[in-house]
Amino acid sequence: MNSLKNAELFAKTKHGGKLNGIGVSFSNHLENVVNRLKSLGVIDEEVLCAGWLQDILEHTDTSFDELFEKFGRRVSTLILSLTETKLVIDTNDNSTLSLTKKRTISKKQRQKEYGIKIKESELDAKLIKLCDISANLSELKNQVISKSKKRRILRELRYYLLIIEKDLAMHTKYPQIITLLETINQNLKIQNNNVVKLKKKSSTGTKQSKKNKA
Repeated sequence: MNSLKNAELFAKTKHGGKLNGIGVSFSNHLENVVNRLKSLGVIDEEVLCAGWLQDILEHTDTSFDELFEKFGRRVSTLILSLTETKLVIDTNDNSTLSLTKKRTISKKQRQKEYGIKIKESELDAKLIKLCDISANLSELKNQVISKSKKRRILRELRYYLLIIEKDLAMHTKYPQIITLLETINQNLKIQNNNVVKLKKKSSTGTKQSKKNKA
């Protein structure tokens, strides 16, 4: 079995039928990411493997050591640079076990630190993140979720896109990146406008209802 197929099966087995934050199965989402990488012309198996495995550290019980042993240094390093940290060592703990005790950091802090990690990552990691954003946007379009949650997700996707798009626009190895960036920005604009329209419609309906009651 080649490494790419091995990565696909490993990801599908580890994630099982679990859904991501948008409500799409991890397996389907990761397949969408890898297909986008291939559409851009990516043939590097290690990058494609990392596409399949990008959520493995953050959303399963897989350890970095296990990943390193199965897929090697470059794949595991790419995945690590795409993984949002949820726990940090608690340096305020004065007990003898302070170095092993960890505390959860806030969502806002996690996003900030993740943004820095993505900014400092290599171009191939940014490329995977770009395809992840693109897949998320396409999947989000078909999901029935609250306006507030959709608005939050769109804001996060836009935030991460702003971090990586300048570096990727200069990535001449894959000319189709420019087209994908334009498509993503257009998609973000359309979905944001739709959320705003729904919010205004809902607000107007509420005001009319109160007026009728009065």
